[in-house]
Amino acid sequence: MNFRHEKVAPHARRAAGYSVHLFTASGGAVAVLALYAAIEREFAMMFAWLGLALFIDGVDGTLARAAKVKETAAAIDGATLDFVVDFLTYVLVPVVALWRSDLMPERWSFWLGLVVTMASALYFADSRMKTADNWFRGFPAIWNVFVLYLFIFRPPALATAVALLIATAAMFAPIVFVHPMRVAKLRALTLTVTALWFICASYAVWDGFDGGVLARAGLALSALYVLALPFLRHSPFAEDNGTGG
Repeated sequence: MNFRHEKVAPHARRAAGYSVHLFTASGGAVAVLALYAAIEREFAMMFAWLGLALFIDGVDGTLARAAKVKETAAAIDGATLDFVVDFLTYVLVPVVALWRSDLMPERWSFWLGLVVTMASALYFADSRMKTADNWFRGFPAIWNVFVLYLFIFRPPALATAVALLIATAAMFAPIVFVHPMRVAKLRALTLTVTALWFICASYAVWDGFDGGVLARAGLALSALYVLALPFLRHSPFAEDNGTGG
């Protein structure tokens, strides 16, 4: 259904708009299921729920723009709704998982979790979070992904603590990170890498946070690609491939 078609009845367009908001809000229910799994130390199930939440977050923006929710369902602020759900799935659940895991001493994970949560709350409220070309300014508080890497690669406790502090500081550093669903430059390649990352991550979780050499290599290379992308942000290579934005 083309939500933008002028002949669509107003009530149908409103229903479509509010349906998109309801779809976004469903991520909150998924977050509760993931949180329960984290508390129960059922981490594979937790990441499965977080994967579903990541999918919802990845497509709801496209649906919202198609349904013109700012016009058809203006009573609900979609951006605020998205932030609420994202804070639950990107920050709160991963922090609880870190606390309930054996990745580091419980006292460390408890206090570091408080630091991560407070810093992430400030980051989510920062009006400079996005650049004009839809890149994230600073580490985008994707603690769900960060903690997944910790579960799979399991670095020593001290290295884990240091990495958490560095990533926390990076939220406010003058660096940029790609938004894989809104990227303009190298879009096709970035979406392909994102899809491959999702496959590798899903298999590693299913395989008891192992996945073997191929899955681990795929996750490592995906991370290196994301870290390297900012250097191509204004490159002639990206512009010449019709990916300027």
